[in-house]
Amino acid sequence: MTARFYGIPNCDTVKKARAWLDTNGVDYAFHDYKKEGTDPDQLRAWVAAVGWEALLNRRGTTFRQLEPAQKVDLDAEKAIRLMTAQPSMIKRPVVEHDGGLLVGFDEAEWTAALR
Repeated sequence: MTARFYGIPNCDTVKKARAWLDTNGVDYAFHDYKKEGTDPDQLRAWVAAVGWEALLNRRGTTFRQLEPAQKVDLDAEKAIRLMTAQPSMIKRPVVEHDGGLLVGFDEAEWTAALR
């Protein structure tokens, strides 16, 4: 199985997740949001799978620095526009694999899904 791994290389959680994949022999292709951007249609598919609330990183600096008006009345389409414009707002990492989609790094969840 080759997973598709989405993230930002200098993110500590992404580094930890990539190390876990390497240690556990999971093949993956890395997609760097900063260099390769995001696809709104792909984000819509992810939102359909896990919900926009699971994908939008509201704890990060990028989201916290938004104007207050940008943070109100959030819905799926507004969240997708924000994440498309600023991929740092996507919770990291996101991994597409044969069995589904993983958002964030939880070792137990990853072990169950990828091993």
